[in-house]
Amino acid sequence: MLESKTNRIALIVSAFIIIALILFAILRDNAQPITLAQANSLLKDKSIKKVVVTKKYVYLKSDKGYYKIASSQVTPKMFVDYKVEVGSESNILIYILFLVLFLGLGSLLFKYLQKSNPALLQNITPSNAASLNQEDSSVVQAIKSDVSFDDIGGITDVKVELEEIIDFMKNPKRYKSFGARMPKGVLLVGPPGVGKTMIAKAVAYEADVSFYYQSGASFVQIYVGMGAKRVHELFAAAKKNSPSIIFIDEIDAVGKKRDGQRNDEREATLNQLLTEMDGFEGSSGVIVIAATNKIDVLDSALLRAGRFDRRIFVELPTKKERQSILIKYLDKIPHELDVQIIANMTVGFNGASLAALVNEAALLALRRNDFHVTIEHFEQVKDKVMFGKKKLQILNEKQKAFRVRYQSGKVLVATYYDIAFEKLMLSNEKLTPSVDEPVVKQELEYRVKMLLAGMAACDIKYNEHSNSAKDDLDEAKEIVSNMCQSYGMGSSLLPDEKEQELLLSRLYEESKDLLLSLADVLEKIEAVFFERESISKEEVKRYLNEIF
Repeated sequence: MLESKTNRIALIVSAFIIIALILFAILRDNAQPITLAQANSLLKDKSIKKVVVTKKYVYLKSDKGYYKIASSQVTPKMFVDYKVEVGSESNILIYILFLVLFLGLGSLLFKYLQKSNPALLQNITPSNAASLNQEDSSVVQAIKSDVSFDDIGGITDVKVELEEIIDFMKNPKRYKSFGARMPKGVLLVGPPGVGKTMIAKAVAYEADVSFYYQSGASFVQIYVGMGAKRVHELFAAAKKNSPSIIFIDEIDAVGKKRDGQRNDEREATLNQLLTEMDGFEGSSGVIVIAATNKIDVLDSALLRAGRFDRRIFVELPTKKERQSILIKYLDKIPHELDVQIIANMTVGFNGASLAALVNEAALLALRRNDFHVTIEHFEQVKDKVMFGKKKLQILNEKQKAFRVRYQSGKVLVATYYDIAFEKLMLSNEKLTPSVDEPVVKQELEYRVKMLLAGMAACDIKYNEHSNSAKDDLDEAKEIVSNMCQSYGMGSSLLPDEKEQELLLSRLYEESKDLLLSLADVLEKIEAVFFERESISKEEVKRYLNEIF
């Protein structure tokens, strides 16, 4: 009886295998892949009898064989002399049939094992399976990065900053012999979507080291001690496989300031992270790279020297950098585009937004069965792409003109009064961060003039300004209020209510008068800004030196 059942199962399994092989032989795509040059040669020889177009491939049938070439490599002009048929891919059907066959076979074998040897299946209980999964999930695995700097457009300044770290990991003896140590940590700071994760992967790829990725949220656990345990396991694995890079994305999820409110698990996790970063030397070959867009909420202990020794600010791309990024994304997409036009219409876009824009334009072209992506596709999908929380960064021509004028006024006054900054970009919200260290009255007045300079510049040229002045105006009001009420810098130690208004008005007029006296320099800065969307302090200094 048992032998009869076994023979029956063997016959069914054999039948399944035979059917699967027959279906595979019938339905599989047996076309031979060819290059564009080979396709042109076949078309030129007039040996093609049939052309079938699908979303993925164009199939060419001749007396000698059956060929295929990717749809993205060809154009409609190539087939004007042929009748083109629209086909569909058969791969999905093959996968579905195989799935049905193997699910049926697996079910049959499971029932057979259940009847013939029940004890074998009883050993695998849900609790055992859960414990096995839990053990597997606790193992920290390194990722082999496949992203190089060549894959990332723009970020030229960031590449220069990171080249030293890559060289250190490749040639540690050179630095050790000179008495220099590798930075323990690098903090990438920038708005969402600018490519901080890709940059970290590119560093690991260029240095050819192990890459350990964790998000800050993955350390946040319910039970006290679990997050700290995961931090310890992560650093232990990295040290064991050094040289290596640990990348913690969105570190603010675990590294927020300790504000006195009790949260034992988060504090234990943060303390473990601080301890681990103190616990390895620069010679260990492990470097921590973290990313955040909220540096102001990070705990001061995490930011001190010896933990994150280097901070790199990743800004939104300029027009030239957007061109570079767009060229990368359009490399494998058939298009008839002037990339400079796309770059001009994407002020304020980050790298992720540009990728989404290109992808949406390509999808629209496919839906319409167009063989090329054109400027019309980009114009139609631009409003569909999400650009971030602040719509101010998405600028039409008039808004861009106001923004350029506004930022030009600020950068000129900041340079004139030698306020510390390196470069201003059109997309920046602020020229420089707020100053926390003690400063004298004159320095505070300089900063207020800089904050009001954008409004003054727009009022001079347009007799009005945009709502982008709100943040700068709020900060200027706060500084003036502190000067009068807290610092005793008014006309008396106990000034009246009008003191603040008079001081703010005086500083605005002084800023406006300065811009009027430097009108030629302001126009020159504005022209450069409109073209490049960025300008450095050194360049503004050169313009000022020409008139003094």
